[in-house]
This record gives sequence, C-alpha cells and structure tokens, in this order.
Amino acid sequence: MSDHSPVVSRLAPTPSGFLHLGNAVNFVLTWLLTRQVVPGRAGGTLHLRIDDLDRARLRPAYLDNIFRVIDWLGIDYDHGPSGPDNFLRHHSQLLHLPDYNRVLRRLAQQPGLVQASQRTRTGGPEAPVSLETPGAAWRAQVPAGTEIQFADGWQGETSVPLGALMPDFVVRKKDGVAAYQVASVVDDLRLGTNLIVRGLDLQASSAAQLWLAVQLSETTAFNRTQVHFFHHSLMTDAAGQKLSKSQQLPLDAGILAQEQGKQAVFQAVAQLLKLPAEAAATLPMLQQAFTSVKRSLPSR
Repeated sequence: MSDHSPVVSRLAPTPSGFLHLGNAVNFVLTWLLTRQVVPGRAGGTLHLRIDDLDRARLRPAYLDNIFRVIDWLGIDYDHGPSGPDNFLRHHSQLLHLPDYNRVLRRLAQQPGLVQASQRTRTGGPEAPVSLETPGAAWRAQVPAGTEIQFADGWQGETSVPLGALMPDFVVRKKDGVAAYQVASVVDDLRLGTNLIVRGLDLQASSAAQLWLAVQLSETTAFNRTQVHFFHHSLMTDAAGQKLSKSQQLPLDAGILAQEQGKQAVFQAVAQLLKLPAEAAATLPMLQQAFTSVKRSLPSR
C-alpha cells in the first residue's frame, strides 16, 4: 500500500458467538487506523464484511449482536449491511459462492497444488483421494521449508514458517463450501482492501493467504506490496487464556454484558497503542490522542 493510497479496510466478524473484548478492541483499532488523518493521504474507507460461511454456528442473536456492538462502541463504517435482515438479503457470503468456486476450480487445475483428504481433526486416513470424493476436504499443499516474509505494521519485519505451521491447510471444506482462507482473499480483493487489522493469532493465516493468492493470476493483487497488515496482541481472560467465541459458556453474553463496558475496550486500546491513560475516557479522546501522538503503531 502506497503512503499516498486511500486506506480501505474492513471489520470482518463472524456470527458464531457473542462478540467479546478482543473483538471490540479489534473493531476500535481498525476504525482508528482507517479514520486517522495523515498528510498526503485521503481519508479511509471502512467496510463491514460479515463472514457467515460457517452456517452451522450462525445464530440470529449472534448476527444481531454485531450491529449492537458497533452502535454501542460509537464507531461507523462506510459500506456494508445496515442490519441483520439487510445483511442476509444483500451482503451474505452465500451470494458470492460462484466467485469462491471459480477460484477453487482454478486452484484445483494447478498441478500438485490441491489434494483431497478425509482426515479429521482427530485423525483419519492420510492417503489422498480424488477431488470428486464426497465429503472430502480440499487441502493446499505448502512445500516444506516455505517461509512468507512481509512487513507487519505492528510486529515489524516478519517471517512466517508456513511450511511448518500450515503444511496442508483447508481451502474447501467437507461440505463443498470454500474455507476461510479462500473466501477472505476473494472478499478482500472485491472490496479493494489494503489494510488488514488482525489479532496476532491470525498472523499465520495472513501468510497462508499471501502464499495462496500468488498461485493464481486472478488473485495476485493480494500481495505484501498492496496489502498492509497489522497484527495486534491478543486479549486474554483472568486465567491468561485467549478470549474465544468457540469457548463461550451458554450464558456468556459477550462484551455488552461486561460491567466495565466501553471503558474496558478503550483502556485496552490505549494500552496497546501506548497512549496516555486519560485518552481512554471517550472514543473522540482516543482518536485525538492517536492522531496527534502516534503516526504509526509501536513495535512489539
């Protein structure tokens, strides 16, 4: 991304649980980075892109919660659904299945790039099967020793040992639907995304997407020159465990039910950005402090 290019970023939640502190912090960080005013660069554009391909875990209450949290935080976005019904009618990822499938077919045409597997998380046969085998997932085969280098706006120059961390990641799930790595690349290309703000746990996924995109001429625009990544530290619970929607208890209502509310979010953002504690009082104060004190994010 050129220093003079207009910033295009996105909020990309999944409606698979109630949004927690980590999700809210990511929203505010993304909003601040997109909205910051930098001399010589036009104002940024922020999309709301909801990733809903995991239909088994989608619940109406989780989808509604995304819009409630955005309103509660006081942040805005320029393009995307106005509410749950509008999302399902006009913005669901299901509407883009032909685009994902087109990329999947092209990946399958590359010799040795994709193999089908019936392996599960708990085991199963390792031998590859035909790509047409019902119930088999498609896995991209990453050559051993593959390292992906890119400039991480938060972590600095980064090298991810993709061949060791994700040697055969899923690109098409067993239900025949595109997996996250494919859908995310296709969606970001469609939106023109050039700034991606993620938790540090997704740094390997960013590397996987950069590697995958270079395999096809149609997706090579998703590259480390055009897309700027910021991977921030993760929020943890009292026991030091990463916050996760997949581990939520039945009565967990997420960040909206927390006693400290928005103050906990703004305080966490201020700490991550190394801003004065008083900047966490309100969102406008947080934005003003970030704009005036930090033109770039601190290194780890």
